[in-house]
Amino acid sequence: MTFHVDVKYEFGGPLGASAITFGLPILLYFFAFACNDVSGCPAPSLLNPQTLSWEKVRAEIGWPAGGLRHLGSWQATGVVVVYYCFSLLLWRVLPAQITHGTKLAHHGRPLEYRFNAFSSTLVHLAICAVGTYFQGADFIVWTYMADNYVQILTANILIAYVLAIFVYARSFSVNTNYSNDEMRELAAGGQTGNFIYDFYIGRELNPRVTLPGFGEIDLKTWCEMRPGLTGWILLNLAFVAKQYRTYGFLSDSIIFTACVQAFYVLDGQYMETGILTMIDITTDGFGFMLSFGDAPWVPFLYSTQYRYLSVHPVHLGWTGIGAVIAVFSFGLYLFRAANSQKNTFRKNPEDPKVKHLSFIQTKRGTRLLTAGWWGMSRHINYFGDWLQALPFSLPTGLAGYAILPAGSATAASHVFRMLDGREVVGDQAAGWGVFFTSFYVLYFAILLIHRERRDDAMCLEKYGADWEKYRKLVKWRIVPGIY
Repeated sequence: MTFHVDVKYEFGGPLGASAITFGLPILLYFFAFACNDVSGCPAPSLLNPQTLSWEKVRAEIGWPAGGLRHLGSWQATGVVVVYYCFSLLLWRVLPAQITHGTKLAHHGRPLEYRFNAFSSTLVHLAICAVGTYFQGADFIVWTYMADNYVQILTANILIAYVLAIFVYARSFSVNTNYSNDEMRELAAGGQTGNFIYDFYIGRELNPRVTLPGFGEIDLKTWCEMRPGLTGWILLNLAFVAKQYRTYGFLSDSIIFTACVQAFYVLDGQYMETGILTMIDITTDGFGFMLSFGDAPWVPFLYSTQYRYLSVHPVHLGWTGIGAVIAVFSFGLYLFRAANSQKNTFRKNPEDPKVKHLSFIQTKRGTRLLTAGWWGMSRHINYFGDWLQALPFSLPTGLAGYAILPAGSATAASHVFRMLDGREVVGDQAAGWGVFFTSFYVLYFAILLIHRERRDDAMCLEKYGADWEKYRKLVKWRIVPGIY
């Protein structure tokens, strides 16, 4: 194992990379079992540590009788692989927008990309719409995903590891002299010489494979915008259907959340070419960090609110719905307006919309906005993006519930009776489920703060004294007046 003196580690270095690589799958399993439809969210024994025992917890969380080996199944893995293959087929056969990314640092030329994630997701949804029309909430896709949630999670975790191992091993075939025509190069941050860190952060910048009948596939952009994001919507809808099967009705909170999250995903896929300027594509290699984030992390963590609401319905009423719509709308407006202003200024500084805005002329020849949205904070768009995500968790309210046998909850203030006779109450567990339903919002905030810090460091290296001058003029990083 080789270490370099000038290595710059992120994410806590090799120790942090190890913790994330082996810890995140455990966290997702914890979410899947500790917040469940067997005993409650969280499982009752977790609220009474003095009586905690593995036998009791195992019964409360629905731990498989066969133990660890039953966390997955060959059937579920095969279904997930078919789903990936179908998504790949849609990528190949549907009309696509062909565009070029930023120029590669060592080759001076851009790579070509094929984008059609939006239409691909619409095909998935159209197929499911037809199935739902004929079978309703009992459509096999919805029942299979809800009933085999853990096994599908395991399959996606395995896919993430296989992808990360494959691209790591293959990265050693990159010609580091950069005198070839393959347009392959290593990511600057993925060449530390430390195995676990490079495996996590990603060694090759844009790994591509050529498959017979499909042609050349850019693994990073394909994984970033397809199986995970589309799977997020499908998982959400599976739990919407589960709520209907469980209670015979749909709550306004689950309908609202389904709409805003579907809009969030479809909007991102419609604007798919925008990822070509993101740090994930331009700077980071494709390793475990991105493969795990794309395959299991996004769809299974981000759909946690639906798993919760499918068991514990929350009725917001028109006032509550109006409040969360206002938050989401303001976040969307802020995100769009800030990005639009920056893009307009970048393409045509003389445009009447931005011509009056002050800026710093850098020695590199580029201009840094110091007015408008970008005079408020250096990443005001991140604040808008976070505000869009906040309503994903708000509808779950003061989360927490317990599942009791029929007739056990007569004195409880809020009781939901399942069609199978069991009763769901929130009295005893209220507030304790917030960890599960609001984790995404907290995680997203940390992610955006970390991303801003990385961007700030890169810009300081890129612009030098001009960036220091810019930071003095625009003092706030993300949230004006706060951070």
